[in-house]
Amino acid sequence: MIELNDRSEGLIPVKPKVRWIMTETKFTVESHPVGSVQDVLAALQDPVRLEMVRRLANAGTALRCGTLYDTINKSTATHHLKTLREAGVTERIVDDGQVYARLRRGEMDEALPGLLEPIVTAANQAHGD
Repeated sequence: MIELNDRSEGLIPVKPKVRWIMTETKFTVESHPVGSVQDVLAALQDPVRLEMVRRLANAGTALRCGTLYDTINKSTATHHLKTLREAGVTERIVDDGQVYARLRRGEMDEALPGLLEPIVTAANQAHGD
């Protein structure tokens, strides 16, 4: 399990769209600012990406990317995870060669209050959880 805090010590910005990359540790974190409501909804409209977000929300922590999909190949999953990351919904964490995704629930709730929870709830109901 990977836990991150909001402190920016030891972090440097690397690209205008990318939030921070860790420099003095063995893991890197890549995230983008939370997009507009249109960008976020466009990212979540795909059933595969919605399922990925549903699994992350239910886990409440970062998960290895391979646990977020069952019926698609790795390159397609990489595309879907990139779409979610670029919309600011998730962030990518690489820790000693292992790639994780984390739902940016706090950042999403701050930027777009009340948007994520009903979407996850509806996805859980549709899935039978």
